[in-house]
Amino acid sequence: MRAKGAIVLDHVLRVMRPLVRLLIRSGVPYPALANALKSVFVEAARAELADRSMAQTDSAVTLLSGVHRRDVRNLGRPASSRKATAEPPRSLPAEVIARWMSDPAFLDADRAPRLLTRSSEGAAGSFDALAQGISRDIRPRAMLDELVRLGAVREEDGGIRLLGAGFAPSKDFEEMSRLFADNVGDHAAAAVANLQGGRNFLEQSVFVDEITEQSAARLQKVSVQAWKEAFKTVMQEAQARFDDDGASADAEGRRHRARFGVYFYTERED
Repeated sequence: MRAKGAIVLDHVLRVMRPLVRLLIRSGVPYPALANALKSVFVEAARAELADRSMAQTDSAVTLLSGVHRRDVRNLGRPASSRKATAEPPRSLPAEVIARWMSDPAFLDADRAPRLLTRSSEGAAGSFDALAQGISRDIRPRAMLDELVRLGAVREEDGGIRLLGAGFAPSKDFEEMSRLFADNVGDHAAAAVANLQGGRNFLEQSVFVDEITEQSAARLQKVSVQAWKEAFKTVMQEAQARFDDDGASADAEGRRHRARFGVYFYTERED
């Protein structure tokens, strides 16, 4: 019989697949995620210790999370007083863009990023020279393809043009990302609470396979209509609860939040 930890890890990795694809599409490499996860593990370990009414010592957090004690201590300090424990993870595409925007060898007379030509010999001022100056482990052609995929550059007849400021997301994208984190985070929290047996949150779905693309499209329309009806019912009750609690309960008693949502997904099966 497999250990519980191995079972959970397998299924968490399955959940992570679309999230990792989002990271890759956004130019976030594995080392950046691994480094950022330290703080998430430390925060989760502290919360677990608090739930158990146990002391949140650095040693206890390290034992529970697996994060090195030095990093636990560093993450526990105010941001302004933290000392770096390792080199920051490198995002090679971001480094290429940063150098393109700052190195005089790749700027025009107005100090703006100029159009770069390709040069298999890595001639000075070429895109190949720029890419090789950041890393010789990645072929310039592969770096160019990645920058095109990220929407940071465009290939033209005269050369390669840098588009805008590279990876800076729009305000709309930032807002969509925040809503994504809120919705997916609460959905995952409900599922985890149910899996651990502590709660019985609503977390259900309807599943069907072996249907045509046209049937899947029809199901999406039906799902959207079902959401509209559910939204009216739940939103009316949510507003009534908010108004009643605001009139009858003090601020300390109004410390709960709730989220209701639905989702629909379809894809071609292998």
